[in-house]
Formats: sequence, structure tokens, C-alpha cells
Amino acid sequence: MPLTRRALIASALLSPIGASARTGEPTIFDLRPGKLQLATAPLPQTDLWTINGQVPGPVLRVKKGEEVFVRLINNLRQPAALHWQGVRIANGMDGAVGLTQAAVEPGRHMDIRFTAPDAGTYWYRPSAFPHAAEQKARGIYGLLIVDGRSDPPADQEVLAVIDDWRLDEQARMRGPFLDAADVNGAGRIGSLITVNSQPAPQTCTARPGARIRLRILNACSARLMSLGFEGLRPLVVGIDGQSCEPFEPARMTLPSGPGSRFDVMFDLPREGAAEPGLALRGDSGAGQAQRLITFRTEGEAVAARGPILSQQNPALPPVIKLQAAKRLDLTIEKSQSPDPRKAWTLNGVASHGADAPALFKVKPGQPVTLGFINKTGIAQTIHVHGHALRVLHLLDDGWEPYWRDSVIVPPRGTVRVAFLADNPGKWLIESTILDHAMSGLEAWFEVG
Repeated sequence: MPLTRRALIASALLSPIGASARTGEPTIFDLRPGKLQLATAPLPQTDLWTINGQVPGPVLRVKKGEEVFVRLINNLRQPAALHWQGVRIANGMDGAVGLTQAAVEPGRHMDIRFTAPDAGTYWYRPSAFPHAAEQKARGIYGLLIVDGRSDPPADQEVLAVIDDWRLDEQARMRGPFLDAADVNGAGRIGSLITVNSQPAPQTCTARPGARIRLRILNACSARLMSLGFEGLRPLVVGIDGQSCEPFEPARMTLPSGPGSRFDVMFDLPREGAAEPGLALRGDSGAGQAQRLITFRTEGEAVAARGPILSQQNPALPPVIKLQAAKRLDLTIEKSQSPDPRKAWTLNGVASHGADAPALFKVKPGQPVTLGFINKTGIAQTIHVHGHALRVLHLLDDGWEPYWRDSVIVPPRGTVRVAFLADNPGKWLIESTILDHAMSGLEAWFEVG
């Protein structure tokens, strides 16, 4: 039976990847309408917005220190831009419309060029106000993988891009976008869960005992997920693109907000166990689980490997001098404005980044601590552009042993982070729930 184009895309995402960008030539990103079989046949294909006819878009793969060169061609009917989440990118390529660049108008194109400074798993997604939420929900996003020389070896790599879709009974995209209920509530959440744009669960086959590197992207517009491992003993070796010393997740579960990425490694069973897998658990980590990926083994067992070894990115500071930090608390609240584009505020201001003054300005090399104080009953995820964050312990001056580019702030809760402001430019702080970002939950700061 011949492979369909969709099957080829799925096969690439569930097996070793070699889609490297060509040196010196741009990778074409053609944003255009397309169709994909999201729901199970005989339901029809769904009209989506795609990159080169794909959802997710092309997997970009480069080596650490190499240039990413993309030509963004906008064949949509809306202005567009792309943000490269988690990359400590040159400011002019960050995709923050109004701060770092203009949007790409329909029928126009833009060249995007930057050096990938850190090895890890990243993603690109829309960023132009007020269209980013709709463009993301319709399918404009994809993975960027940066390989490092000291990455821990694996027998097989698996990419899991998890998304949810809000479709009607005929598999048509259900509108409207930036709906008042989504804007004022938890955001746009769909009932159809897919892995690499195919209904869950998907199956990955490998040899018994194979060491798997699983790269997970939560590409949902708003869903906060508890990702559980069944029949496996995973070790986390990277979060939000930054490597870390291996650790076992608490209760074999990863809390995942929109846009978060986890690099996880494990060895498959060598004999006779039930088929292990990755599952979506209930919102609290309990309740009925939905299997996302099932791992099956066949063939001759691979030779046993030694311990899984990974380390912190040496380009990031081992210590942040908190006593010298610029300190600022940022309070998240609902506004009283009837304008849905101003439904959320940060320190009393509803903005879309460039339309408000800077929250603060610091010189390069200045330590910064931010306290995100959520005074609402809705969980938030907040992303700081261009920098890697340490999550601080609330009761002392310690921090978690890994880096993040965004954090989940629970309802009525507070999360504090620290970072070294070492990347010059103007940088957004925004919700990764794009319904909230497009309705006021954005601000910016300047390093320079």
C-alpha cells in the first residue's frame, strides 16, 4: 500500500529525523490555506492554514551555532509574523510586531535569519496582533530542533506535537476566534486531541530495550496538560530547549502549559511487559487517562546502554546574584473594560506590547527577578522572550535545577523567576494562551 503524504509526515515525526536546513539557502515557509484529515474518516478533511501544506509545519533542524534561514511568504489574508519560542535570539528576529519588526502583509515575504545559540527543542508560532490566536488555532506552527555535540545518544528519536482542535460534527473548524467566553475564560480548548495532527493514540515501534529520546511539544492554544508515563521510567534531560541534569519527574507526570517542551529519555522494556506509553491525564493528574502514544517492541533486543548523562547549558550562568537583582512584581487581573481586546491587565494595564511604555529598562548583565501574581481564578502561563528563566523557591533564595522560558501561574497563586538580562533589545512578556495575549496580557522590557 503506497504511503500518503500525510503518512509520510507522521512517519517523519515518529522516527529519526534528518530534515536539516540547507546551508546558505532559505527554507521556504509558505503560509497558505490547505486541508488535512484531522478527524477519523469517513468524516471529511478540515480546512486549515498551513506552512507548505503541512500541519505541523516543516521540522527545521540545525546544529548549535549554525544559521537558521527562513523565507516567510504570506499567502494568507491577514498580516503574519513568527515568534521562535525559547530561542535566545537576536532581537530583530524575535517576531514581536511593533517592537522588533513589522508584520508581513498578505502577498509579501520576509527573510528571517538568526544563529541558534543553544542545543534543544524549540518551536515557532504566530505572533502578529490581533491574528496570532486564530492563526495558531488553524495550524500555523512547527518545531525547531538544534542539535548539540554532547547530546546524550539514543537508539531512536520520537517527536510528539500535541494539539487539540475545536471542530463541529462535520469536522469543520468551529468559530468564532477570540470568542468572549475564551477570552474571559481559560482560552480556546478543543475536544479532539491529536499527536502530529493525527488522532491519538499513535503507535511507535522500536526494538526491545531501545533507548528513546522523546521530544514533546504542547502545541495547544490553551490546554494545560498533565502528561503521564505508563510502564516507563523516564528521565527529563531538557525543558523549554535548555538541557538539564537528568531527573525523574514527580509521580511520572509532567505539567505542561501551552508552548512548553520536554526532552525525555527512557529505555523500552526488554521483555514481556504490557505496552508502555505516554498518556494525557486529568487536569489534576488523576482521573481517566487518554493514551497519546503507545510504544511497541519487535525484533532483536538492542545491547544495554550505560547511564543517561546530560548537563546544564554551560553558556548560562551557574549562579544569578539575586541580591543585586532588579525586582518587580507583575499582577495579573481581569479588567473592567467592555473591549474584549482589553480583557486582561498586567499591573493594571491592558496592552499588546508596543502600545504601552516599557515595564522596566536594565543594562546588559543586570540580574532580574519577576513575581507573577495571579489574582484571578484562571491558571495563566507567562513567557519571557529572549531569555532563560530560573524558577525561584518561594520560601528561600534557591531555585529549581532547570531553566524555563515560561511558567504556569496557578489560580490565586504566585510564581517568581530570575534571569540574567544579557540579550540586548526590546522583549515581550506575554501569556502563551494567545486568547489572553491578544486581549491585553502582554507587556515589554528593554535591555540596553
